[in-house]
Amino acid sequence: MRLTAGESVASRTSRDVLVRGLAVLGRAIREEPRIFAVAVSSSVLFGAMTVASAFVVGAVVGDVVVPAIERGAVGVGGLALAAVALFGISVLRVAGIFGRRLGAGYMQYRLQAAYRRRVTRRYLELPLAWHHRNATGTLLSNANSDVEAAWYPIAPLPFAVGTLVMLVGAVASLFVTDWALALVGLAVFPALFALNVAYSRRMAPRQARAQRLRAEVSGIAHESFDGALVVKTMGREAQETDRFAARAGELRDSLVAVGRLRGVFDPLLETLPSLGTLAVLVVGTIRLRQGAITVAELISVAFLFTVLAFPVRAIGWVLAELPRSVAGWDRVSRVLDATGRMPYGDTTLDVSEPRPASLTFTGVRFGYEPAEAHLPGTEVLGEVSFTVPAGKTVALVGPTGSGKSTIAALAVRLVDPLAGTVCLDSVDVRRLTAASLTGTAALVAQVPFVFDDTVRANVALDRAGIGDDDVWAALRLAEADGFVAALPDGLDTMVGERGTSLSGGQRQRLTLARALAGRPRLLVLDDATSAVDPRVEAAILAGLRSSAAGAPAASILVVAYRRATIALADEVVYLEQGRVLARGRHTELLATVPGYADLVTAYEQAEVDPAKDETYDEVAPVTSGLKIEVDR
Repeated sequence: MRLTAGESVASRTSRDVLVRGLAVLGRAIREEPRIFAVAVSSSVLFGAMTVASAFVVGAVVGDVVVPAIERGAVGVGGLALAAVALFGISVLRVAGIFGRRLGAGYMQYRLQAAYRRRVTRRYLELPLAWHHRNATGTLLSNANSDVEAAWYPIAPLPFAVGTLVMLVGAVASLFVTDWALALVGLAVFPALFALNVAYSRRMAPRQARAQRLRAEVSGIAHESFDGALVVKTMGREAQETDRFAARAGELRDSLVAVGRLRGVFDPLLETLPSLGTLAVLVVGTIRLRQGAITVAELISVAFLFTVLAFPVRAIGWVLAELPRSVAGWDRVSRVLDATGRMPYGDTTLDVSEPRPASLTFTGVRFGYEPAEAHLPGTEVLGEVSFTVPAGKTVALVGPTGSGKSTIAALAVRLVDPLAGTVCLDSVDVRRLTAASLTGTAALVAQVPFVFDDTVRANVALDRAGIGDDDVWAALRLAEADGFVAALPDGLDTMVGERGTSLSGGQRQRLTLARALAGRPRLLVLDDATSAVDPRVEAAILAGLRSSAAGAPAASILVVAYRRATIALADEVVYLEQGRVLARGRHTELLATVPGYADLVTAYEQAEVDPAKDETYDEVAPVTSGLKIEVDR
């Protein structure tokens, strides 16, 4: 008989899933050998007692119950011995169940916790370029549902291993009892395995699709929640609901397909052991009439098939979950095996005397990797060179897309350049230790992120040596102490998820205070005060430029738009299309660089109310009846 192409592929797929699934289980056993040994030993104890209970029940029926019926009287000694034997076996079975379940559960949850930590740690190690190519919802699914799926078969695994030992003992006992009954067992057990193999072959693609759809549904939900403000202001609730409903419907249909397949195979898996018991009774009755076996032996074998029906299912559970486990493991291993790690160096900077740090870009080129390997990359920066001298303020000015945010990311080594060097105090940032880099430079990003925690926790971030005095000092520098003091619980006020109880300007000042609390020697502001009143922004920058003693407190690289902010800088670096076109004082560039003058003038005009001819304070009218909050 020759297999068709489709049957051949399905067969290979089934074998592949089985082999890879067993490899995943092997990895689990190697990682938790002691816990697995305890769970399997308990399962073997349970299996041995299950087989033993069948023969004890047979002996009790044949040697105690039947004689008692024939004599019309019960022997107290035999009855007491039977009770003790059954009670002892029951106690050992309970101990086996307890050890098996406790060990299997502990092993499963321990592996899931360990791999969640590994996946999350790997996320932190991988560069931003890798994160840009992967949807947030997919990453959440990898760390949660995919990890759970990978280790889901661990729960029934010790039971299944113990069941295999029990089956060997049961088959051996059948041959010792009677060869005809043993043949019945040999027919039933392979049929169970064959049924499970067929089940796994059909379940594998369904489980893989369900895992993929779980990630996609999670991604759409995360994107919709993250963009709730945009969805509501643009009136896109219905469209987002339809988009989510369509993918959720696909996931529902996929899970229904999984359930439908279970609905077909589960009754078959339940029925086979029962049919085996029926066959044993039929054959056993014939053998009993022939005098080949005794009543006790017939009862033992029939009872053995009855109690084996449930444990044998454990093997089916493991085989049934292998496709899901393989699908989850493939998605998890994709993260763990991802390349692009940015290792730190071993050079430390001298911080014995607190002083501003210098920042130097020399011939820096950078381009973002394409989402797909066959597509060309996008060059963002080309031969960028400039310096932020120690204690000075340098403003980056340029049109949208000129590379300002990329320079900010390079300055604190969120990404590495394709060519050229970025140096802090004349040391390449790639050679610095993590502690030196994060202790020297701090970035306040364009979009402020506030944790769902207290003001104190958001500023201090559990960093050693940062007390309440340091938190208040950082808040004062960020011009945030006033509104924090006015909050109901001060530093203990919960600010809500992503700081929903705060205005945009308050969130920006809070994240600025977070950076300042670490006393950085270089502060990189990526348009970090755009939602703050211009007068407050001027006060913040003035406070950052010098300490109370009058000495420079930190070097500052600021992505600036407002003319007043730019004018405070010691030097301006003007960018266009990822290249430095001019450097110098603000007044010099206004007079000598037409593109710079046009850009700054355009920014200035955008900040002026055409009706009142004054700068915006709290809100700026942009259309009739619509206001956008800038600061509260």
